[in-house]
Amino acid sequence: MRNAQLDKYDALDRAVLAIGTDYPHGRILAPHRHRRAQVLYGVGGVMDVTTRHGTWIVPPQRAVLIPPDTEHAVTMWGVSTQSLYIEPAAAPWFPTSCTVVDVSPLLRELLAAATELPIDHAVRGRDATLMTLMLYEIARSTSLPLELPVPADPALRTQCEMFLRNPNIRTAPRWWAQALDVSERTVHRMFRHEMSMSVSQWQRRACVLYAIRRLVAGDSVSTVAVDLGYATPSAFSTMFHRVTGSAPASFRSGRHTPAPDQ
Repeated sequence: MRNAQLDKYDALDRAVLAIGTDYPHGRILAPHRHRRAQVLYGVGGVMDVTTRHGTWIVPPQRAVLIPPDTEHAVTMWGVSTQSLYIEPAAAPWFPTSCTVVDVSPLLRELLAAATELPIDHAVRGRDATLMTLMLYEIARSTSLPLELPVPADPALRTQCEMFLRNPNIRTAPRWWAQALDVSERTVHRMFRHEMSMSVSQWQRRACVLYAIRRLVAGDSVSTVAVDLGYATPSAFSTMFHRVTGSAPASFRSGRHTPAPDQ
């Protein structure tokens, strides 16, 4: 079913509800939560998903798994989505925090087929089997390291937000220490305590997420590499592949045409 309101069907006696939705470029979904678990798949464009614990970037042809009752906001950058809303009891394996996953060709076709079904699809037969097969495919999906943790410490959070406005891989721990009026050793300790990663690891992850947005928008690998402070595009590509398992060129495309508003 397309462009339907979940609230109207949430109580329907179906383990899985499939809804496709078209969004205009830049559409922001304010913080909200669902009783059901959600599989949010973007056919095109990029999605930014934010919770109080972090930010996840969802490139085209990937999905984010959002646990039940998790407050989240989403920014849609020219995205048409295919969403599954799953009764928690039907997916006991579902992750307990947001997770970006790869989407297999089979799952991609199943999602497209599911969103064309009536929302009150038959509970037996072909439609029900399709829904069950999707759950098996989702359960075996490969997770992707596309999360950027957000610190709880207010001062560190403010400084992280400043870094994200102009990320640069050459930013030294001294920059953080001077801004926070602490020692470099304390900066390292804060990152480990707040985000379970080192300063350099967090900066690399932040640069990768920034780069994905730029690449999907159509910017060249060399332009993005220079803007992020890398000496050469190959150095940037090596780091990008190390973090994501993919070459940056695989994310590069022309800007997707925004869908009309609902």
